[in-house]
Amino acid sequence: MPKTKCLLVGSTEVYGGKSATIIGIAHQLQKKGIAIGYGKPLGTYPSQSLDRNLTDASEEDVRFMAGALDLSERHRKAPILCLDELTIRKQLQNEQRQDNTKLLDTYVSNIAGDLILLEGPSTLSEGQLFDLSLNQMAEQLDSSVLLVARYHSLELLDRLLAAKISLGDRLLGVLISDIPEQDWQGVETEIQPFLERQNIEVFGRLPRNNLLRSVSVRELAKKLKAKILCREDRLDLMVETLTIGAMNVNSALEYFRKGKNMAVVTGGDRSELQLAALETSTNCLILTGHAPPQDFVLTRAEDLEIPILSVDLDTLTTVEIADRAFGQVRLQEAIKVDCIRDLMQQHFDIDRLMKALVLEPATVEV
Repeated sequence: MPKTKCLLVGSTEVYGGKSATIIGIAHQLQKKGIAIGYGKPLGTYPSQSLDRNLTDASEEDVRFMAGALDLSERHRKAPILCLDELTIRKQLQNEQRQDNTKLLDTYVSNIAGDLILLEGPSTLSEGQLFDLSLNQMAEQLDSSVLLVARYHSLELLDRLLAAKISLGDRLLGVLISDIPEQDWQGVETEIQPFLERQNIEVFGRLPRNNLLRSVSVRELAKKLKAKILCREDRLDLMVETLTIGAMNVNSALEYFRKGKNMAVVTGGDRSELQLAALETSTNCLILTGHAPPQDFVLTRAEDLEIPILSVDLDTLTTVEIADRAFGQVRLQEAIKVDCIRDLMQQHFDIDRLMKALVLEPATVEV
């Protein structure tokens, strides 16, 4: 068993917020002088190479986390394996015979740090085929688990009670994230007390944050396979809401004024709607159909530094693809890293976590 303390960070659903949680925890612990190591034993990006060097594009999650946490090579490690179709088929055909449980011990022992934060699988069941599910990892490493659970409704309780049954005493506690403002008081006064009566500690409650739920114009362009018509230098702008421009210009202007940091989807031939959108809180125009925008629209967008994307899709398909992107948000922008650090500083009880882990701060905080 590894000598270094480990904490497995898991989630109840895909895109549950594990990476964000690890960044927030690591930031606070590093300020207390605690050296952090990071690993992600089970990768979720397909890998076409056997090279496990962090420069491999297939390990971009680990590379991003290493940069966000300022980790040296000794303090980080790329996945043991990635869940691509080829790897799964080899396992089904018994061609892949490696003992992943033994590899896991070696994997963790080769990461330096006072506390190793391991990013677990996306769900409680993922990785079971390779003996690398959250529960299997926790058992093998004799490690505690912090579970991140996004708040959708009171169904959260069923998911967490089921997780408690699955993980038993290895479930150290939970972080409830993405709580809408109207549900905040109920989570604080009803859900948290109930969970703690079930011996499920709640280490933090994070409010819903539009920035964390946003996607970059670059990511939208990638998902839509869009052509960038102008301001390619502004693709880092963040989009918080998706709006369809399909009404008359007067109604549209009133509608657009209610939005914030929007991506507006409209036809390429709707110049009046495009101009109306550019005069409001719009961070991106997405033009559908085959009609190019008028020169005066491009000129205005250039002046306002707003990117315009053109897609070879109808409006409905464009909206469906873009809308899915908001449900698959990854933490890959520096502005989001700063945001989650601030949120975790305010709403996560790091001292309570340290006590539960029997983790002592350094004598002098850094």
